[in-house]
Amino acid sequence: MRFRKLPVDGAFEFTPTPFRDHRGLFVSPFQERAFAEAVGRPFTVAQTNHSRSAAGVIRGIHFTAYPPGQEKYVYCAQGRALDVLVDIRLGSPTFGRLSVADLDPSSFRAVFVPDGVGHAFIALEPDTVVSYLVSTSYTPAAEMSIHPLDPELALPWPDHVVPILSEKDARAPVLAQARARGLLPAYPVSRRTHAAQVARAE
Repeated sequence: MRFRKLPVDGAFEFTPTPFRDHRGLFVSPFQERAFAEAVGRPFTVAQTNHSRSAAGVIRGIHFTAYPPGQEKYVYCAQGRALDVLVDIRLGSPTFGRLSVADLDPSSFRAVFVPDGVGHAFIALEPDTVVSYLVSTSYTPAAEMSIHPLDPELALPWPDHVVPILSEKDARAPVLAQARARGLLPAYPVSRRTHAAQVARAE
């Protein structure tokens, strides 16, 4: 398993070695030893998620309020996806920076999304399957989003693809609106930050 730091602080890319023969292949997209070596701690898996998307579907930009917060380990098991991380953590040394990766079932490249970092991807092929290991269980009230077509962020979606969004993502605020409403996490994510967010929301 090879790994490298990504431009977003705390984010990493992992590339396992697939073993191929006449039967097909075997690969381990997540390996705890390599993860701990890169990140400096183990990854707690509370839930696994699986999405299947038509070509052109954009999922994101998603993040989870703290608590509970949520870290993600993401790879593509079928099709092909362009994966984007956006540092939206106020005070982060890499605030506003993007990290982009091609995910596919040939390399089985994976990305680790730290707590508070926005995550999105676009499916580049029909029936693109993305698998997620996540550190906390799904909490609907904590799920947050930023509009993936925000012109300020100018995410590098392919020009030739007509984007397909969920109703929730299409209604999401742009980054400036989310910041004005006090929705963005701070760096590092903390309980004090969450308490301030709740107070502003009330």
